[in-house]
Amino acid sequence: MTSHAIRTHEEWLAARLELLEAEKAYTRQGDALAERRRALPWVKVEKDYLFQTEHGDASLADLFQGRSQLLVYHFMFGPDYKAGCPSCSAIADGFNGSATHLANHDVMLWAISRAPIDKLLAFRERMDWSFPWASSGESDFNFDYNVSFTEMQERTQGIDYNFRHQPKFEWRTSGNEIERSFAEMSGVDVPTYHRDRPGMSAFIREDGAIYHTYSTYSRGVDGIWGMYAWLDRAPKGRNEAQGPWWLHRDRYAARQAAPA
Repeated sequence: MTSHAIRTHEEWLAARLELLEAEKAYTRQGDALAERRRALPWVKVEKDYLFQTEHGDASLADLFQGRSQLLVYHFMFGPDYKAGCPSCSAIADGFNGSATHLANHDVMLWAISRAPIDKLLAFRERMDWSFPWASSGESDFNFDYNVSFTEMQERTQGIDYNFRHQPKFEWRTSGNEIERSFAEMSGVDVPTYHRDRPGMSAFIREDGAIYHTYSTYSRGVDGIWGMYAWLDRAPKGRNEAQGPWWLHRDRYAARQAAPA
């Protein structure tokens, strides 16, 4: 017997209509937040950044590819990683179609990581992705936008991430179970895994200048994680009482085939 409430269709419909009003209020609040994001002041990008792409070196302006707007996903894939972060990979699984639509609506979507471009492209091929991906390994881009940190910063100074100063990283080599699992899937140890963090940033090009308009980090990227939108409508929701459960999507078959 289920422990969940069971009612007639008429009772379900009454409850659903009440929920609908709350959902409508939530979407209106989301519209208001989006307007506030657009109203943020802009900051002119003064530094020249160099990126490596599948077509050669590129500047930040080159990444716009003729569009006026640029969205960047700060993908956790440090120079020592053997594979992309599994969480970032799950988010990026939804990029292919979106990148095409956005590119035809004056917006370029790029993933940017510190790993060498050959390593990024090999992983992109493995995951059957097509969205544009650039390496920032030869510039300060990741450090300036607070998604990458040096070992010295984490050991002695603490870091500025998600608009807050975080004290010295507890330098544990093993980490907790989730950290160990994600680091292992990325092919590195826990401290190395933590030197890169997730986020997204937005830029606009106007009158020949480039401006930084918005960034978000940590749980702020949940809004672009398509899988969560589906799970939030599933009967059991995100169902993460035991912690994150996902893998690189080409690894599920191996887990299902493993003996119990």
